[in-house]
Amino acid sequence: MSDDRLMPIHGAEFRAMAERVLRVTELTSRLNVLPFEDEAGKAELFEKILGSPLPANVTIYPPFFTDHGLHLDLAERVFINQNCTFLDYAGIRLGERVMVGPKVTFLTSGHPVDPGERRLYLTGGPIDVAENVWIGAGATILPGVSIGRDAVIAAGAVVADDVPPASLVTGTKAAVRRQW
Repeated sequence: MSDDRLMPIHGAEFRAMAERVLRVTELTSRLNVLPFEDEAGKAELFEKILGSPLPANVTIYPPFFTDHGLHLDLAERVFINQNCTFLDYAGIRLGERVMVGPKVTFLTSGHPVDPGERRLYLTGGPIDVAENVWIGAGATILPGVSIGRDAVIAAGAVVADDVPPASLVTGTKAAVRRQW
């Protein structure tokens, strides 16, 4: 799914995605109640969730949430703190040495702004996070965003636009963009 494409929520692609979401929700529910020290149990569930073993030196502290899992691409030495959410259907890539603070949310899908289409379609775009990025606690990364190498996303920031390399971005101010 891409930004310029709508996925009908009554079509075959959506039904297949919805089935995967149910399966992954069951798997993450099991993951999130395992004892913290159960490394083998966590590794087994992450392999089922992601479709492959975690890369070398990846650290993920539960609770961990994803809706699809198969489109979450984690490079080596990624660190993901507690209570993060990855809605990854349109694809999320985290480059090497990315650090993700607690309660960060990555959203690759959404709904059209038009009220008449809102319950009929999904929209989306992949998220790409380059190497050595630090994303602070409670940040939200929206569909279609790319974050450049060595960037820092401040705690609580809402990232709706691409971030250049070696930049600090901050802010959560909502603003009226258009009316209908």
